Amino acid sequence: MNDHPQWFTRPERPADIPAIRAINIAAFETADEADLVDALRDDPAWIDGLSIVTTNNNGTVVGHALLTRCHIGEIPALCLAPCAVLPDLQRAGAGSAAIRAAMKAAQECGEDFVVVLGHPEYYPRFGFERASRHGIRLSVEVPDDALLALSLGRTKPLPAGTVRYAAPFGI
Repeated sequence: MNDHPQWFTRPERPADIPAIRAINIAAFETADEADLVDALRDDPAWIDGLSIVTTNNNGTVVGHALLTRCHIGEIPALCLAPCAVLPDLQRAGAGSAAIRAAMKAAQECGEDFVVVLGHPEYYPRFGFERASRHGIRLSVEVPDDALLALSLGRTKPLPAGTVRYAAPFGI
């Protein structure tokens, strides 16, 4: 899949695991996100095909986006987290390519809803909107504009409820 002249996206392969870990360590201040990805791989929330990497023309993995199972109330949904790109390639479209490919893969798998806890300026470009408008909340305090949600089908309204993340998230 080519989402940008410079970027290619595909599902994670076993050989990508060290590169994905390195990207998350480089992109964040601590190893928490890298450890989270590793823990999610061994969790029932993991869904094959929804861990997406972005590569350059040489096939080098430079970005990653992960969707795993969560629930909004009792309704199955997906959690977008973490998303990471090598620092020297951030703001060049590699992250957006991975996110768009992940959303497309989720839609093709028949998934309906995605939540993300992230930058309110970044995620609306993918169709995310403030989750609280739909009665979606977390069990922990976060800024109201940081929890965002999206209906992939656009025909199914987002369900209201408290988001339940996979155990490795710790919330």
